Amino acid sequence: MTNTILVTGGAGYIGSHTTVALLEAGYDVVVVDNFSNSERWIPDRIQALAGRNFRCIELDLCDAPALTRCMAEVRPEGVIHFGALKSVGESFSQPLRYYQNNIVGTLNLLQAMNAVGCQQLVFSSSATVYGIPDHCPIPEDASLRAINPYGRSKLMMEEAINDIAHAVDGFRAAILRYFNPAGAHPSGRLGELPRGAPNNLVPFVAQVAAGLRPEVKVFGSDYATSDGTGVRDYIHVMDLASAHVNALRHLAGSTQTVTLNLGTGRGYSVLEIIQAFGRACGHPVPYRLDARRPGDADACYADPARAEALLHWRAERDLEQICADAWRWQQHLSA
Repeated sequence: MTNTILVTGGAGYIGSHTTVALLEAGYDVVVVDNFSNSERWIPDRIQALAGRNFRCIELDLCDAPALTRCMAEVRPEGVIHFGALKSVGESFSQPLRYYQNNIVGTLNLLQAMNAVGCQQLVFSSSATVYGIPDHCPIPEDASLRAINPYGRSKLMMEEAINDIAHAVDGFRAAILRYFNPAGAHPSGRLGELPRGAPNNLVPFVAQVAAGLRPEVKVFGSDYATSDGTGVRDYIHVMDLASAHVNALRHLAGSTQTVTLNLGTGRGYSVLEIIQAFGRACGHPVPYRLDARRPGDADACYADPARAEALLHWRAERDLEQICADAWRWQQHLSA
C-alpha cells in the first residue's frame, strides 16, 4: 500500500502547516493547489521547514479531466481536502462563485477518488455550519443552520461526503469542523497570508500592531459576555495540523465516517485577543468600539471531547503562543 497523501489546497494557510506536519510524520505528500489564495513560493518554504522534498501540482479542482489524470497518476492512500474558497464576507457578494468552486470541486475530487479506489478522506469543514448556536460549548450533534453561503457550501459538502460513505463500501471520511484557526509556524517562516484586508481577527490585529493599519475596529461591545465583546474559540494552526495527521491514522484503522469539532473548548473575547497581542508585541494595540455586525453570535466555542477520544488529540498551545507565533510571522512579513 502506498504511503502517499494528496493534499488539495496544500499551499494555503492550514494546508501548508499540515503538509509540514505530514512530511515530518513520514508521509509522502503530493500537493494540489491552484494558488488562488496562496503564493507560489510557499511549497519551497514548506520543503525547507520539513527538510523533505514533495511534489506540488498546479491544478484547479474544477478541472475534472486534469484532476482525474492527476489522481490516476498519484494513486494516493488518502486525501486531505482543504481546496475551497473561505471568506464569509466574500461569499455573500459572490455566492455563485462559492457554490461553483467549493461544491463542484469537491464532487470532482470524490469522483476521481472513486475512480482509483481511494477510500480515505479528511475533509476541512467549519464551525460556520452551526450558525448562531443555542448554547456553548457546541457538540457535534448541535443544530446545523449555516447562515452564509460559505457555511452552506461546507454543509452541502459534508452531506455529499456522508451520502457517499453510506453508498460506497469501504469509503470513510473524517469531517473536521474547525473553529477559529490562528497563529503561525513557530519558526516565523510560515503563517496566514491574507490578500488585502484580513478577514480574520488575529492577522488584522497583527497588522495594526505592526503599524500597517491605524486601529482594530471592534464590532459590538454589548454582547452577553464578560467584557461585552464577542467570544470565539481560537485554535493554533499547528494544533490543527497535528489533528489532521491523527485523523489519517484513525481512518487507516477504521471503517466509519466521523464528524469532529476541532477547538480548544474555551473562548476568548475580542478584547482579550487584542490585549494578549499587546503582550506579544510589547506595546498596546489601538482599537475602537463600533456597532455590532448582523449575524454575529455572542459566543461560539467547541466541545472537543469527541476529537480527544477518537483521535487521541487535544489542542496544546494557548492564546499567548498563538499571539507570539503570529507576531513572529508578521515581523517576518514586514522585514
